[in-house]
Amino acid sequence: NAAADAISGALMGALKTVGSKLANITQEATALYGQYQQLVGGVQTLFGDDFQTVVENADNAFKNMGISANDYMETATSFAASLVSSLEGDTKQAAEITDIALQDMADNANKMGTAMQSIQYAYQGFAKQNYTMLDNLKLGYGGTKKEMERLIEDANKWREEQGRAGDLTISKFSDVAIAIHEIQDKLKITGTTAAEAAGTIEGSANAVKAAWENLLTAMADPNGEHDLDQMIQNFVETATTSIDNMM
Repeated sequence: NAAADAISGALMGALKTVGSKLANITQEATALYGQYQQLVGGVQTLFGDDFQTVVENADNAFKNMGISANDYMETATSFAASLVSSLEGDTKQAAEITDIALQDMADNANKMGTAMQSIQYAYQGFAKQNYTMLDNLKLGYGGTKKEMERLIEDANKWREEQGRAGDLTISKFSDVAIAIHEIQDKLKITGTTAAEAAGTIEGSANAVKAAWENLLTAMADPNGEHDLDQMIQNFVETATTSIDNMM
């Protein structure tokens, strides 16, 4: 009869929609895992024996920075060669400073309202001794080499006030990255992304999005390199936090 036909048609339409959604998810997961493999290869080339530290930091970036593992590694590899070179091949220290720099980028974007891409371009410029985009960070310094020198001088003064060595120089990209961190710490920008991920709607939503992308990547992993149970738990926890914040 007509009622049965209508119900049957509705069910068929629903099944087609679900099938389409699942196909889209599978396609997206496969693409994300392909990107992940390429990025891990790049990280391994750049960071050598310490590449696993970068990968582990990338996996945790969803809660600390509100970005996926792929986004973390993509940004890291954009300036890693210059960073490792400035540290005379010390890949362990390069991995540590990379994590600090990416955290600073996320904090700056969240606190100052700067577009993440603008910040990434700025750091890529600094790696090439180009300081024209320093003002992108909105820290009170203009886009010139002289202004970067002033930032580093202020960072050294800040360190000395705390009883630490004020020996950062503009000649090393690693020192430039640390100097920016010191200034953001002085301005109380450091750590704002992690706080927002735990306590604000927008911040927790970013964490959910990043955790979901990590989960999709893990779902397409045929080699078991990802801890799928952990990825599911990360997604559920961030989603729960986000719902609590909205409530």
